[in-house]
Amino acid sequence: MNRILLAIITSVACITPAFAQTTQKLTANKVNEYGLIYTLPVTEIRLTVEAEKTVKQPGEFFRYAKKYLGIDPITEASSAYSLKSVTITPQGAADESQRYLVQFKSGSSPFMMLNEADFPIAINTEDVPAQDAPALPVAVPAKPTILQTEAAAQAVTAEMLQSPSSAKRAELAAARIFELRQSRSDIISGTAENMPADGQAMQLALDNLSAQEQALTAMFVGTVQTSTEVASFTVRPNGDDDESQQVFARLSVLDGIVDASNLSGDPVVASIKVTDHGILPVNDKGEVKRFPKGGFAYRIPGSAHVSVLFDGRRIADADISVAQYGVVFGLDPNLFTDKKTPAYAILDPVTGAITELGTITN
Repeated sequence: MNRILLAIITSVACITPAFAQTTQKLTANKVNEYGLIYTLPVTEIRLTVEAEKTVKQPGEFFRYAKKYLGIDPITEASSAYSLKSVTITPQGAADESQRYLVQFKSGSSPFMMLNEADFPIAINTEDVPAQDAPALPVAVPAKPTILQTEAAAQAVTAEMLQSPSSAKRAELAAARIFELRQSRSDIISGTAENMPADGQAMQLALDNLSAQEQALTAMFVGTVQTSTEVASFTVRPNGDDDESQQVFARLSVLDGIVDASNLSGDPVVASIKVTDHGILPVNDKGEVKRFPKGGFAYRIPGSAHVSVLFDGRRIADADISVAQYGVVFGLDPNLFTDKKTPAYAILDPVTGAITELGTITN
């Protein structure tokens, strides 16, 4: 099948929605009286929130960190969440108030491709562009601290284990840190008594000494672990409001991402501002065109600027096409049943807009 592009009816959103689709093919025939029923979508905004959790733990010898290492340690255990990112993704949802029947000529056999939500995504073609999955953050668990590794066990000497005094163990640990530093320096300079056999063995030895030093240092300084959690929320823009704000989630320092109703957290706000309204087409006289009888309904969407605000900061921005800021119009169904050059159409499943309209030639 050779397809000739005729026109682009509407611009594609600045952020391309991306969801795996399961499609079904409906063919107009005598059984359904050459009529196909479908639903137009309404645009929703999926907001994926990523929060980072930071856990701090003081080391066993934090009281001696300044004395032996000259550094300021973590002195109290703490756990806190911070907002890391928000990803804005438009998606389509069923608009039950926009359900239509398109009526074709008897004896013809045009077909329509619908997605799993019964939104039309194409007419007279199965060659629908694949939609890539959106790049969304994923939750990342905390990694073990250096004190939970084998290097920590290797760094602790028998004398440290046997000493009943915390002050004495700290003194021994500090002395061991300086010994490890000296050993590493001797290997690098080539003055060590037992030099590694080759470059690979040298690197392994240096890595092991470094890990032991880090473990002993953590006993003074303390440890910090980070992890992330992810949650998604959905906001549906109100087609009657040109500008609106909505608290869609909250972030609690102690509990992480919580629902908007949970007042333990600070609000995460979606700000939506209409930047363009879709308008009905007009004829050469400037008169609004009429919806064709039994026509194929589609949307001419509007657009909006979406911002996510938190703690006085703008976390994310996106410009998207929004179905409910536009209008519904229709195509003459005879376009799709022309015997010589039947038309095809491809639609945006998020807005119901026609993104491509062309003719089919054999």
